[in-house]
Amino acid sequence: MIDVDTGSFFAITLAAALAAVTVTVLPRKVAPPVVVIELLLGILIGPQVLDLAHSDGFVDFFSNLGLGMLFFFAGYEIDFERIRGRPLALGAVGWLVSLALAYGIGGVLAAAGVILSLVYTGSALATTAIGTLIPILRDNRELDTRFGTYLLAAGSVGEFGPILLITLVLSTTHPVHEAAILVAFIALAILLALASMRLAWRGFPALERTLESSSQLAIRIAVLLVFGLLFLAGELGLDILLGGFVAGMITRAAFRGREVTVFESKLTAVGFGFLVPFFFIDSGIEFDLDALGSASAQLKLLLFFGLFLVVRGVPAMLLYRRLLALRDRTALAFFCATELPLVVAITTIATETGHMRTSTAAGLVGAAMLSTLVYPFVGLGLRRGAVEGPVSGVPGTTSG
Repeated sequence: MIDVDTGSFFAITLAAALAAVTVTVLPRKVAPPVVVIELLLGILIGPQVLDLAHSDGFVDFFSNLGLGMLFFFAGYEIDFERIRGRPLALGAVGWLVSLALAYGIGGVLAAAGVILSLVYTGSALATTAIGTLIPILRDNRELDTRFGTYLLAAGSVGEFGPILLITLVLSTTHPVHEAAILVAFIALAILLALASMRLAWRGFPALERTLESSSQLAIRIAVLLVFGLLFLAGELGLDILLGGFVAGMITRAAFRGREVTVFESKLTAVGFGFLVPFFFIDSGIEFDLDALGSASAQLKLLLFFGLFLVVRGVPAMLLYRRLLALRDRTALAFFCATELPLVVAITTIATETGHMRTSTAAGLVGAAMLSTLVYPFVGLGLRRGAVEGPVSGVPGTTSG
């Protein structure tokens, strides 16, 4: 028998429902991202406040599935037909500039004794939570705009780049060996993508018919792909985040050019309706609130909150000068500086390996939570009333 803490499980599902109710009843202009509510409710029901829920092997299992699904959606939203060319090139250059800034700042902080490792802290600073931003952008109809194309490209690189860092550097002691495995994994993923595209085009009518039947074949195949690649990545010693991300990209490629609204709706219900909230609520349960109570952690929280905007915002302000107006560049900077899931992943690895103090980890995660609560609102506020014109080199965009 599996030892299941049914009380904790119920408390987590109740918190997920309360988070959804909260963002539903509040006006859209003031409603915080649901992931922030989930994190805060996780802290509230956790052992350091109400002590209603605890993280165990069973909860962690669902949390990992939720994390994999979160990065599946991040990968699924990458439409290379839209972001190829200039948007993707600018996103890649921008992230490399951010990484250089982050490591430079991390080196100064390490020399001053504020942090232990410039690599881990710097890597956390140079991320973008595009998977967290996508629901916000979709709800505000930003994904289909020209601005959304640039943001999607910058955010995709800002999430995929750190995943590669975690896979090749932060979670391994054999980078060359891991690089070889990664190449093999990517080659297999490409073969899967090609096969999926051919099979999807030939069998799509049959798959589409199952969406209204109890078999739900299309959804089951997508879930099989996600968890199969998560399993494969884990078995190869790669980070499971990579498996979820690649599964999303393969699914997007397979259904390219098809109308898949019903499919996306059902998969979103499975992911964001059940699995993804487990990750954020469990992260709140495991959050070290006591460590954040120290003056050192609070100062680090404020420091990192500002550094997120510096590290990810400076490239946005500089590289898009000829493409976006000042107001839109500023909005892009705030969106790119929104960080969370990868910060949690990197700080977890760093504290387990002794490369980060608990006060630094608490400060980084607290700053990431605050960035998710504040920065998207600022970005949306700057985007209200924006008027866009056509930009060359950005295919598939509309004015908005």
